[in-house]
Amino acid sequence: MKKLSSLFKATLAVGASTMLASQSVQAEETVKVGVLHSLSGTMAISETSLRDVLLFTFDEINANGGVLGKKIEPVVADGASDWPLFAEKAEQLLVKDKVSVTFGCWTSVSRKSVLPVYEKHKGLLFYPVQYEGEEMSPNIFYTAEAVNQQAIPAVDFLLDEGYKKFYLIGTDYVYPQTTNLVLFEYLKSKGIPVENIGGGLRKDDEGNVISAGNYTPFGHSDFQQIVADIRKFAASGDACVINTINGDANVPFFKEFSASGLKSEDCPVVSFSLSEDEFRSLPAKDLVGHLGCWTYFMSIDSPANEKFKADFQAWLEKTTVPGVVKENRVTCSPMVLSYNGVYLWKAAVEKAGTFDPEKVMEALESGISFDGPGGTVTSQKNHHLTKTVYLGETLEDGQFDIIETIEDVVGEPFLKGTFSE
Repeated sequence: MKKLSSLFKATLAVGASTMLASQSVQAEETVKVGVLHSLSGTMAISETSLRDVLLFTFDEINANGGVLGKKIEPVVADGASDWPLFAEKAEQLLVKDKVSVTFGCWTSVSRKSVLPVYEKHKGLLFYPVQYEGEEMSPNIFYTAEAVNQQAIPAVDFLLDEGYKKFYLIGTDYVYPQTTNLVLFEYLKSKGIPVENIGGGLRKDDEGNVISAGNYTPFGHSDFQQIVADIRKFAASGDACVINTINGDANVPFFKEFSASGLKSEDCPVVSFSLSEDEFRSLPAKDLVGHLGCWTYFMSIDSPANEKFKADFQAWLEKTTVPGVVKENRVTCSPMVLSYNGVYLWKAAVEKAGTFDPEKVMEALESGISFDGPGGTVTSQKNHHLTKTVYLGETLEDGQFDIIETIEDVVGEPFLKGTFSE
């Protein structure tokens, strides 16, 4: 009996040892990667697609051998359009889940919420969405468009087209406020008088302009008065609108704009947070001729883009990830900047020979290029990218007709104050 008992215990011990060894091997064969986006709330209209394209990219890389022989194991967290929650989720990803890298955030307020978390734990975050600059964290790599890769080229185009009045409108948070202050300085440096910069100015006690533009909260829905103000401002026939509204508030803004009778030939709107993805929820046929400026458009005619679009659609058809919408899907710049970011991270890991975030960032700072769907992007020492900028005009189907292309634009994050007189 004692012999049987001993044999049973030995068998259990061997079984437990084998199970632990199996779990250890499985852990060694994967690398955990964080995805931190709003899958609910006002920003889900934009961010859910970034979750989708990241999962597609991971599957694509895994099918081709993974990274340093390891398969990517995604850990998805929902920031729920709640900025303090983003910080909590970031802490969880880094401390509990022990991810090697995170791809995430859309709004600058969400990025600034997680920034101290990544710096504290020496983690690595890839940030993929156009932003205001004035920041360079050692723990963030910005695949995003800086102001000089989106807002400045768009304003230059409008100035060249002869527009003399610029109405600034945006969502009330960091990105629109800071971007519009930079544009306020830039427009003045180009000879545009202050009275021709609409939306309102706010000054401090010393008379310095600290806010330029008309701002609304996230999820704002009543734009009747603002559009009436724009109509009055545009009555002279030489006005345009610079739009930095984020999230689903773009839907009621453009519906009100269209209902007011304003058209692109009367007063074109150039948007910096409105891409093909958001146009799925908008009356695109009523917005023909309005403008967008990004470092990628779905309409780019190139083999790399055609392959990317086809592969993404094929992934959508076969994926079993819960919550992935499969119908009427498009691609857009933030999606491609997310895609590019994963491949730049992969290349940096392979160059460094390790997943260690500090070594990976050193590799990125040395300069790594990737031929993406929007053209070649190259990492810079200042944690930004050199890339191609495209200006597009909206078509009835929600796509963009590319009307101007600017190649090899270096990302410059620090512009505030450089245009002041």
